[in-house]
Amino acid sequence: MGLKTAAFGGDRLEKLRNSGMVSRSRMKLWMIRATTSVLLWTCFVQLTALGETWGPRVLKGWPSCFSQESAAAGGGGAAGIALDVKFSPELPARVLLPKRVYKNNGYLMVSCNGGLNQMRAAICDMVAIARHLNVTLIVPELDKASFWNDPSEFQDIFDVDHFITSLRDEVRILKELPPRVKRRVELGMIYIMPPISWSDISYYQNQILPLIQKYKVVHLNRTDARLANNAQPLAIQKLRCRVNFSALRFTPQIEELGRKVIKILRQNGPFIVLHLRYEMDMLAFSGCTQGCNKEEVEELTRMRYAYPWWKEKIINSDLKRKDGLCPLTPEETALTLRALDIDHNIQVYIAAGEIYGGERRMASLRAAYPNMVRKETLLEPSDLRFFQNHSSQMAALDYLVSLESDIFVPTYDGNMAKVVEGHRRYLGYKKTILLERRLLVDLLDQYNFGSLTWDEFSNAVKDAHAERMGNPTKRSVVPERPKEEDYFYANPWECLQPLDEDESLSSI
Repeated sequence: MGLKTAAFGGDRLEKLRNSGMVSRSRMKLWMIRATTSVLLWTCFVQLTALGETWGPRVLKGWPSCFSQESAAAGGGGAAGIALDVKFSPELPARVLLPKRVYKNNGYLMVSCNGGLNQMRAAICDMVAIARHLNVTLIVPELDKASFWNDPSEFQDIFDVDHFITSLRDEVRILKELPPRVKRRVELGMIYIMPPISWSDISYYQNQILPLIQKYKVVHLNRTDARLANNAQPLAIQKLRCRVNFSALRFTPQIEELGRKVIKILRQNGPFIVLHLRYEMDMLAFSGCTQGCNKEEVEELTRMRYAYPWWKEKIINSDLKRKDGLCPLTPEETALTLRALDIDHNIQVYIAAGEIYGGERRMASLRAAYPNMVRKETLLEPSDLRFFQNHSSQMAALDYLVSLESDIFVPTYDGNMAKVVEGHRRYLGYKKTILLERRLLVDLLDQYNFGSLTWDEFSNAVKDAHAERMGNPTKRSVVPERPKEEDYFYANPWECLQPLDEDESLSSI
């Protein structure tokens, strides 16, 4: 029995020893697998970052909202050299930026209002505000209830993943609230408000931040022009630019189609983009009815009264026009372009929706510039199939083409005109003719009434616009009246490189 017991004890000890060896072997194997998994995951994250950077550019040959390098290749006037839209595949590698580590003070939700470019500027403002307050920004909600009635979500227009990752070194951005915070919001634990227009960043620090800290989530339900143009910290201004010129990249589908339009245009030579803001919504909103018949005037008036958020109802169209507050009509635009000696054979790309009055109102402009095109005439219907009834996505196409044009001419200083103007400045002060409408309508009337000859009219128009070509300049500041001063996004001079002394803008 003693021998059996000893034998049994020896067998058990041997089994335990073998078991220990097996356990150690399994532990080593597990550690090797775990280490390998971590390394593979790290490589995957880095490759994802590289793919996010290289993918759109190498595979599609298209820089984000067109880089300064592309602008340098394509600047010039109406007779300028065509853009080379081929880009070198030897792009420098870029990894994901390290996340900025900060104590999160809460969550900021925003609902943008207005058209594409009004919302674009607002998004830039909200990112800068979130960064300054050390809060987490939820991807902004776009306007779906305005005149345009566009159901597009943020990710339908902008590359949302690029937006989030490209700003991770500045601010934390999430696609939606974390589940536990979302439950609080569903229970009504949220503070909703419109911030005060043209507010200094100190307003958000002193008034909004305490609300975020108290309620954890604040929802700003209006975002148009809610951050002042001037007297803001340089870091705020530069971040607004970074969001606008780098982080807000359109979706690959929009950029690819924009590239196709530009390629078609470039094959036929130089082109100008005419932002002809003679559309029904603008005329109804502004009360400008120059050239409209009685039925059209009545229709526009009814529309203005139908929208309660358009506060101005009784408008004197003639006085408003004389003050330079109306968009130029197609007929006035034709005379202006001719007076500026724009080559009548150049391609004129119309960046606009449906022109009010249709072909009847466009006849004189088409007679003066027969090579008039639109995205709808350059592309096949199948190309625009998924863009129909999505005005913001259509506007995004016009935005891309406007950036790359030899000359950009807005007939009204709305949001698209201003934001494109500023973006073209950033791309190397590309020529943008900023029409002086108050002077123009006076000169146009004198010419039409026979008080000026054509040469007198043309010379006066050219003299008036000699220094209105998007030249380097500082914004005008009007204390206590921010609506009357230059818009930050039209001339973000804090972010722009001045031209060298030997550089100059080409002539018309």
